[in-house]
Amino acid sequence: MSFVNLAPMPTETQTAQLWICTSCGFVYDPEEGDPDGGIPPGTPFESIPDDWFCPVCGARKADFEPYAD
Repeated sequence: MSFVNLAPMPTETQTAQLWICTSCGFVYDPEEGDPDGGIPPGTPFESIPDDWFCPVCGARKADFEPYAD
C-alpha cells in the first residue's frame, strides 16, 4: 500500500526583498544588483555599503524602504 501526500503545494516562491527609492521610485532588485554602481547581481540590500546611492537620482541608501507590490 502506498500513501499519497494530499497537502497543497506552495504556489509562491521565495523571492528577494525589493527596495524602492522614496525620492524617484527606482526599485532595487537584489537579483539584478547595480553593476554600474559596483554592486554585483545577487547582493542583498542589507549588504550594500552605506555610501551607495540611487543610480537614477543620487538619493542615499537611507532613502530606500522595503517595496511591497
